Amino acid sequence: MVMTRPTWHEYFVNITKQVATRSTCLRRKVGAIIVKDKRILTTGYNGAPMGVRNCLEIGTCYREELGVPSGERHEICKGLHAEQNALLQAALHGVHIQNSEIYCTTQPCVMCSKMIINVGIRKIYYLEDYPDPLSIEMLEEAGVESIRLDY
Repeated sequence: MVMTRPTWHEYFVNITKQVATRSTCLRRKVGAIIVKDKRILTTGYNGAPMGVRNCLEIGTCYREELGVPSGERHEICKGLHAEQNALLQAALHGVHIQNSEIYCTTQPCVMCSKMIINVGIRKIYYLEDYPDPLSIEMLEEAGVESIRLDY
């Protein structure tokens, strides 16, 4: 029996999906990993900041209660996005992420895209589209390559 190894993209996508399972969001489970030279530097999933009760613990979503549509009014949420948490983990632990790549289960929103641009991440690999045309426009203008993977 011949065993085949996953490609690097398959390997990182599978890990990114696993990271998403740690999410504390009731609406959407998102994972992100930052990779450089085929090495995982940091991971992140969407959820409340450290020491703050999350939606799983509370049992309800504030955005759902208010009827806020997906993709709008990001500030009305206890949670940080997976990409933000991956970036913050790099800052917290002094990990150099310039010229790295990020794998995300969902295409980054405009807030995350601005951060990704400013820290010098050069490529984004994602699995699911997210309806945010400004995000796409800004990434293209900044020269950050954004690639949808079908895994």
